[in-house]
Amino acid sequence: MKEVVIADQILKELRSHAPFTAFGAVTGIALIAAIIVFRLFMQVSEVSLRIFYVLHPAHVVLSAIATTAMFIRYRPKANIAWKILIGYVGSIGIATLSDSIIPYAGEWLLDLPNKGAHLGFIEEPLVINLAAMVGIVIAFWKPTTKLPHSGHVLLSTWASLFHIVMSLGESVQWILIVPIFVFLFLAVWVPCCTSDIVFPLLFVPGKRST
Repeated sequence: MKEVVIADQILKELRSHAPFTAFGAVTGIALIAAIIVFRLFMQVSEVSLRIFYVLHPAHVVLSAIATTAMFIRYRPKANIAWKILIGYVGSIGIATLSDSIIPYAGEWLLDLPNKGAHLGFIEEPLVINLAAMVGIVIAFWKPTTKLPHSGHVLLSTWASLFHIVMSLGESVQWILIVPIFVFLFLAVWVPCCTSDIVFPLLFVPGKRST
């Protein structure tokens, strides 16, 4: 029964967030198109890493709020250490998958010239861990899920985008726009719904609905 509830929740969240995720991916493609048209490869490449390390920690904060709040909502009597652990693993683990690992897989498959993993929790451990803890503390103070979840979907889209932009080099072919869109969409669609909704519910016994 638990598996059925979780599967239904996954499908529900994936369907409801697909349009918003697609919109975010379209905005990302619009930026890449502008980079191609105005030949801004070098200028954007120089600042992409810095932009990524603003968007990625911000994504972690909102993900930690939503994940922790969801768990607190359904297991308010769980001990504090358990709540922190769920918020920490759900935010950093899945934000890394969304912002770094899936985009890197796309860069590798497309053989982009400057591909790199850029794992935030390794390259900037203090910033990323602090971001997760800030989100967890906010969730304890005000456990809300709606605004953090929608906001972090958009932040994740742009973090994934600038991860890919870093790998473009000095030129890019128009034909790559379509697969880049696909990877942007997938990098956000499944991981974000998993992080905020499915992951915390895996640790909630009994009947649940949202």
